[in-house]
Amino acid sequence: MGQQASNYQVAWLLEEIGDLLEIRGEDAFKVRAYRRAAQVLRGWAEEVARVAADGRLTEIPGVGKALAAKIEEILATGTCRALERLRQEVPAGLRQMLDIPGVGGRTVGTIWRALGITTLAELEEAARQHRLRTIRGLGAKKEEAILHGIELLRVRLERSPLGLAYPVARELVGYLASLPVVERVEIAGSVRRGRHLVKDVDLVAASPEPARVMDFFVHMPVVDEVVLQGETRSRVRTRFGLAVDLRVVSREEFPCAWQYLTGSADHNVRLRGRARERGLKLNEYGLFAVDGQRLPVGEEADMYRQLDLQFIPPELREDRGEIEAAEAGSLPVLLEDGDLLGDLHCHTDWSDGGNSLEEMARAAMARGYRYLGICDHSRSLTVANGLDAERLARQGAEIEVLNRKWEKEGKDFRLLRGIEVDILADGRLDLEDEVLAGLDIVIASVHSGFRQDRETMTARIERALRHPHVDVLGHPTGRLIGRRSEYNVDIRRIFEVAREEGKALEINASSDRLDLSDELAREAALEWGIPLVINTDAHSAGGLEDMHFGVQVARRAWLGREHVLNSADPDRLLSFLRRS
Repeated sequence: MGQQASNYQVAWLLEEIGDLLEIRGEDAFKVRAYRRAAQVLRGWAEEVARVAADGRLTEIPGVGKALAAKIEEILATGTCRALERLRQEVPAGLRQMLDIPGVGGRTVGTIWRALGITTLAELEEAARQHRLRTIRGLGAKKEEAILHGIELLRVRLERSPLGLAYPVARELVGYLASLPVVERVEIAGSVRRGRHLVKDVDLVAASPEPARVMDFFVHMPVVDEVVLQGETRSRVRTRFGLAVDLRVVSREEFPCAWQYLTGSADHNVRLRGRARERGLKLNEYGLFAVDGQRLPVGEEADMYRQLDLQFIPPELREDRGEIEAAEAGSLPVLLEDGDLLGDLHCHTDWSDGGNSLEEMARAAMARGYRYLGICDHSRSLTVANGLDAERLARQGAEIEVLNRKWEKEGKDFRLLRGIEVDILADGRLDLEDEVLAGLDIVIASVHSGFRQDRETMTARIERALRHPHVDVLGHPTGRLIGRRSEYNVDIRRIFEVAREEGKALEINASSDRLDLSDELAREAALEWGIPLVINTDAHSAGGLEDMHFGVQVARRAWLGREHVLNSADPDRLLSFLRRS
């Protein structure tokens, strides 16, 4: 297993256990224990299999002896007895209901026990017959929300979040690259373009022996089902339900095949039409003259150049004006991973994170960062062990000690003292003004009351943005990809207020969120002129790796480093934050 993928895979199964326990109505503390362990594992820097082999699983925050035993069982067998027992006890269709935005395990369990409903179809029928509102604790409003959520779910049902698909794709590329006859292998499709939801994983490889590559591919350890096996194309389904397509081509065919299989379909249609206008033929096998002669295409950029276009980065290939811009030579210089000098929103073991201040800092230094913002949760989020003023002060003192130590050692790095302060139901903040005034950075976020109406939610966030000590609005729409829709908020009003007050908006790079979306990030930055920050919201050192997803959002939004605050050096950043 690849490092990140195996950690993700174990985390998925622990999350499933937590979900099934919640549906059964088990103790909330027990449910949270599984979910916290899953969250930590997703971002854990070390490969969990190696930690297990060394007998160090209980060193991972939130993993006790009982959980360690289950993780070892999962690593050995791909599952564990506790999970299989729960799968037998809880009908499979119930967990699918958790994908309905706004529906949690308690609600699913309540409906199951009250009406015996076990499938989405049965749930929809009961809602349309107004039977859900008869269950104590639900009511008509909840029934309507469930119906709306089912409609949203239909759109996403056959798609997986990028944060799950990308690690699998990367793992499979690693497997295939290890085969001597594979000359090159790359991720293609919507994963390469950075779409937040993907139907499947597309891979393309160059090899003189495609049959050998295909035989290797269909027998990889993560494959659960071979859907199609051909000479140059095969399709499999992994044991985690994700479909993967592999195309094998020759070395000279590879550039055009990679471009074609990356897509999007609309972008490719435009390119083929442009080729025809020039008397050429373009397909997945190459670029050809009228007489069938292959034109030289050593890399994707050569193909674009033959069509009189600038090279168009994969994230822009959505037919949203990129062809016209490339023809005019006006494509933007997009943000790169290496442009960011820090991450402003991270959690530690002071609240619900898995690593200490120093461990998070050293992971940031290893990435070449010059600063890291420590923004643990504030006190009202008790489930996350949020900080009150006294604990925040003690954390600040520890940060100062570490900063002085690194300064003496000549390290060009500092921790920034911050907080992710809860925006309460009426828009007030969870900590006093004098506490917030002493911090380097204040990120304000909504963590409760997601079902407020549009007017109330908009006024709530507006009040927080107008607070003099708030610098950034965290995960501005509140979505959890595949699990919770955006809250009902007038986002343009929020943009207007952010611009008036000189506040920044976050692109939360956590693969669960990617919030702001690329569409809203583009509008906020390019149309409203609002500065953005890209943060991982990391709850462990390994979670800093999610920054790549946030950068992809920014690239899909046509943004460069000039639009992103944490591409600035510490002095310029703090000047913006009004804390210098």
